[in-house]
Amino acid sequence: MGQKSVCCIGRPRAFDSEKALEKALEVFWRKGYDGTSLADLTDAMGINKPSLYAAFGNKEQLFIKAVDLYENRPNSVFHDALMQKTAYAVAEYMLYGVADDLADKSHPNGCVIVQGALSCSEAAASVKEALINKRVGHEAKIAERFAEAKAAGDLPTSADPEALARYLGTVLQGMTIQVTNGSDQQQLREIAKMALMAFPQPQ
Repeated sequence: MGQKSVCCIGRPRAFDSEKALEKALEVFWRKGYDGTSLADLTDAMGINKPSLYAAFGNKEQLFIKAVDLYENRPNSVFHDALMQKTAYAVAEYMLYGVADDLADKSHPNGCVIVQGALSCSEAAASVKEALINKRVGHEAKIAERFAEAKAAGDLPTSADPEALARYLGTVLQGMTIQVTNGSDQQQLREIAKMALMAFPQPQ
């Protein structure tokens, strides 16, 4: 009998890179950048170190990719919040949305971006700087949205869009700290409610 022919279909990928990145995000989210070892990552992702380096680069590059994935999750509220019709609705959507997301038990507590920057050591200065730049970028987009609202008469003429954006960012970051201290969803939503009481309304 002749030898059976073999169809050449190419070598299949050893792993699903998207799922591996999701696993890496979960580890970073739970343990922080400094608290996560390469062994933690390879175990969770189901790959060896050479495969990790080949697919994602070094640990720092993997972390930044994981943060990008975190920002673009389906339940991430930031981009949807900016699309709300009024400045107040932007703040409301963001505050209550973040309160609910932070307390969601289906993933680790807190915010990867805020907690990551707070817990980074000096050795991870570049990671800390990247996270700070992300937060500053978010704040700038909120300020831009509030400036548009002010120009449209949706905020009083005395409103300072940049100060409002910093205020909102400060409350959101504080909520992240509160959830790591044990605050539950109701307590976080109470903080959101109080923060909205100070938000300016159009005259």
